[in-house]
Amino acid sequence: MPLLYDELADWWPLLSRPEDYAEEARFFGDRLREACRGEARTLLELGSGGGNNASHLKERFELTLVDQAPAMLAVSEKLNPECQHRPGDMRSIRLDRKFDLVFIHDAIAYLTSEDELRQAFDTAFLHCRPGGAALFAPDHLRETFESGTESGGHDGDDGRALRYLAWTRDPDPSDSTYTVDYAYLLQDADGAVRTVHDRHLEGLFSRSTWRRQIEAAGFEVRSLQFDHSEVEPGSYEIFVASRPDP
Repeated sequence: MPLLYDELADWWPLLSRPEDYAEEARFFGDRLREACRGEARTLLELGSGGGNNASHLKERFELTLVDQAPAMLAVSEKLNPECQHRPGDMRSIRLDRKFDLVFIHDAIAYLTSEDELRQAFDTAFLHCRPGGAALFAPDHLRETFESGTESGGHDGDDGRALRYLAWTRDPDPSDSTYTVDYAYLLQDADGAVRTVHDRHLEGLFSRSTWRRQIEAAGFEVRSLQFDHSEVEPGSYEIFVASRPDP
């Protein structure tokens, strides 16, 4: 598990602020509502992480949040105490209930084989009621992947601060993964600064692979361009799926 989701999890809000997710959470929520037949009230988020999307979606839906990283669930529980939190892996968790909506954001990028993708889509299908909808939002598709760097970070109210540089690249185009190397500068409350390197291995699949595996789980699926004021049109794509009525 990457350090960011384990021993560094309490730094997450200084890397990625909840308030920066308002626009994309609204977009995801709108697409889910449009794809759902009938009531759209309950939402299961698989791989919910620190709960940044949930902090906005909870205004519209009754949320159940699942993540396999206990430290990240703790961050989300602090931010979203009114939501249900369940530890579990999106590939295998079974909650014995169905939801109107199922959402998997960029946590799905950590699945690095087609078998793992299919397991996650099976989980989503089993938890989605007939007529309900699901949305999957990978960071990259094979067709649109580009290497690059980004940087950011924030100051906290307790004297702590974080800055990061992220380097995304595909060392071996013949396989189904790419890497994101993070360099964190972490300032503790006493002013001391340390540097940490954290490597994330993520999955990279073609559009046709995504569609094939989503449909194999039982969904009807379509792909959509992600519409966001800070994202270049055509650079980011999501998959919206509906579970057919019996």
